[in-house]
Amino acid sequence: MADRNTSTSSSGSRLLGVTTLVGLVGLLLFAFVLTEPDVRLHPTTGEEFGQFDAVRLLYLHVPMAVLTYVAFLTCAVASATYLVKRGPWWDVTAHASAEVGTVFCGLVLVTGSIWGRPVWNTWWEWGDVRLMTTLVLFLLFTGYLALRRTAADPQRQARRAAIVALVAVLDIPLINRSVEWWENRTLHQQSTLAELKIEDLTLFTLMLGFVVFGMVFAWLMLHRFRVGWLEQALARYEVETAIAERHAEIETLDLDAAVGETGGGT
Repeated sequence: MADRNTSTSSSGSRLLGVTTLVGLVGLLLFAFVLTEPDVRLHPTTGEEFGQFDAVRLLYLHVPMAVLTYVAFLTCAVASATYLVKRGPWWDVTAHASAEVGTVFCGLVLVTGSIWGRPVWNTWWEWGDVRLMTTLVLFLLFTGYLALRRTAADPQRQARRAAIVALVAVLDIPLINRSVEWWENRTLHQQSTLAELKIEDLTLFTLMLGFVVFGMVFAWLMLHRFRVGWLEQALARYEVETAIAERHAEIETLDLDAAVGETGGGT
């Protein structure tokens, strides 16, 4: 059985994990089985048009995009607080949320590409400003995580990472407002939720998506934070052990020297 002090699991996190798993199953059921495809009739020709079954990715893609913002904003707030207070709790929080946010951001790019293929007839559009600003955000935080892996003084590394996070998060307003600011340079439509163009089961399923992916975010953050905290505790233990061993070596050398001097005197 794992020691409680070295495990990232607890009764609360296990309950959250089970609830999240059930929620994911329910979300997939609603998204891909119970909701209707996007099929509309042309007002003059009567021809069917719309996103058809591709619209089902809405229930995954949009919540993950919002949770990406939440994760990176959490990283930025924790980073700014760390620069002020220098507390290890804030540094671990920033690192954990950056990792979770990068995973979410990568999934946003993947699901967006899959969704775009049947709707826009292309997997990727390099001229789309929202795609490119999202890709930039992903690359910036990938660089942040790479910086975290470099061999450096932990406090100096944490300060540098915090500054990178605060710069990278400035890309989020550009992503969020890109459709309005550069409407002629994107294939993305404006927010249907903000304009209340979805309702009934579609709206319920989207809200369920926000709740479920919020739980996914909380579960991942909880475990990644605990891993980070254990890593810091291990690093401190190794430093303290190395210092204690060095002190023991010095004391042994001093004792041997003293014995040698005593022996030489007799």
